[in-house]
Amino acid sequence: MTTAQKMRQFTGPAWLSHGFRPFFLLAALWAVGAMLLWMAMLSGGTPLPLRLDPISWHAHEFLFGYLGAVICGFVLTAVPNWTGRLPVMGTPLLGLAVLWTLGRVAMLVSDLLPWQAVALIDLSLPVALVVFTAREVLTGRNWRNLPVVGLIGLHGTANAIFHLEAARLGSAFEGVGMRLGLATALVLIALIGGRIIPSFTRNWLAARGAETLPTPFGRADGGVLAMTVAALAAFVAVPDAKAAPWLMAAAGLANLWRLSRWCGWQVRSEPLLWSLHLAYGMLALGFWAEAAAQQDLIAAAPARHVWLAGAVGLMTLAVMSRASLGHTGRTLHAGPTTTAAYLSLVGSVIARVTAGLAGNPMLLLHLSAVLWIAAFAVFALVYAPILLRPRLAPRRPSGQGAA
Repeated sequence: MTTAQKMRQFTGPAWLSHGFRPFFLLAALWAVGAMLLWMAMLSGGTPLPLRLDPISWHAHEFLFGYLGAVICGFVLTAVPNWTGRLPVMGTPLLGLAVLWTLGRVAMLVSDLLPWQAVALIDLSLPVALVVFTAREVLTGRNWRNLPVVGLIGLHGTANAIFHLEAARLGSAFEGVGMRLGLATALVLIALIGGRIIPSFTRNWLAARGAETLPTPFGRADGGVLAMTVAALAAFVAVPDAKAAPWLMAAAGLANLWRLSRWCGWQVRSEPLLWSLHLAYGMLALGFWAEAAAQQDLIAAAPARHVWLAGAVGLMTLAVMSRASLGHTGRTLHAGPTTTAAYLSLVGSVIARVTAGLAGNPMLLLHLSAVLWIAAFAVFALVYAPILLRPRLAPRRPSGQGAA
């Protein structure tokens, strides 16, 4: 029996038929819930027994909670496409979703448990994901995607380091674990985004008869990736080195040049595409913002949010929406509500960076949080029916890929 036949014979609930279905919905709901809790903390409330300080908890639950769910949903969906093997479905998929949920609960009541227990519960999902991904890639001899396995493992390692630093120091917001987790997320964007953005753009433009198409991956892209990894390695290991700001500035310029070769100006009428281009642009701009922060030209928090809320936040929202549409047989086009979600998230980034530059006035911080909540609440409301219901009947492709 072929893999496709086995998938068609699955009789469980639709939302357990592919990894993106439960995990993208959980990620969006947590993006809303965690931000509501963060707003309460900003207002002086501490409603939960947290071992971490509020800033460290906020950083952890975005970088390892929310992003961990997105990575899991993407990988569980993409790896079977890469290897041609059967995806995780049914009870095993439900088990993974339960592991993620237990991690969030453990972090919310962390002061009631030994820190080692909290760490083990929270790390159970990334360990399971690395084991699954490594097995599938090695069994399928899909050597091209071994770096993805390594990056997922590094992201889980960063989470473990974060827990150790929090236990030793009480605060882990500026620690190695935080920087390593962010760096691996950015490399994933540079690596996977560098594949899908020009590919999706090329398909869309070719279907419309465009003469100018994105430049295919070549040695120059490999050089940009190497420069990106070098700059982020310095960011993790020696953030105070004199050469670090120059590495950051060079990596930012190199990634902007790379982005310019993908014909982003030609896809301004399709939000599913311009959102990806804009998110990659924020990756590049984040290098410059970090370089400026290292030179004490701007504060660290607004600079860091260009990456966190901008590059990571917008890229994941864009990938979740287009993958949800493509893998459920729907037209690859962003309607007004999805476009509004993208714009709301962009507004959140602008408000957060402006707040940091203006001395963190509470009004702007809350405005940024509200816009963030609006973006992911819209995603949850619009895409929950798509994620929970069966795939539509096959239809003619619209000229773009899914994920």
